[in-house]
Amino acid sequence: MFKIGDKVVYPMHGAGIIEAIEEKEVLGDKRSYYIMKMPFGNMKVMIPTDNIDEIGLRQVVAPDEVSRVMSILQDTDNSMSANWNRRYRANMEKIKSGDIYEVAEVVRNLSLRDKEKGLSTGERKMLENARQILISELVLAKEEKEDSIRTMLETLFA
Repeated sequence: MFKIGDKVVYPMHGAGIIEAIEEKEVLGDKRSYYIMKMPFGNMKVMIPTDNIDEIGLRQVVAPDEVSRVMSILQDTDNSMSANWNRRYRANMEKIKSGDIYEVAEVVRNLSLRDKEKGLSTGERKMLENARQILISELVLAKEEKEDSIRTMLETLFA
């Protein structure tokens, strides 16, 4: 169970801060929801409290884990399938896992591939989505502004 003020990650959406816990009636069904505010974009997400395990809601990584994320991003080992379909599915599974280290691998692999050969429209969208998820968690973990995290990533892959 999370509480107001907790920094959490919602797989496929990114990280945010629990602003409130409210009871809402949706389609005649009364349930309890976490109201999560995303660090940018002024977006709020309602997450049912009764199935957070299935959803994969988890705490934001500790600041000391950020160095491991950075080493994954700096690694140049890019062992992705040459088959577009297999690569896309593998990357989608990593993003869906909600694991920051796997999301960092997707950002690294697709960024390196973009530099080498370019990306299809689908993979470009996937890279942007994975980058946004990664940035949202790093913003909360490092307690820095979005711009500085975004610049740090751009510098890494320049």
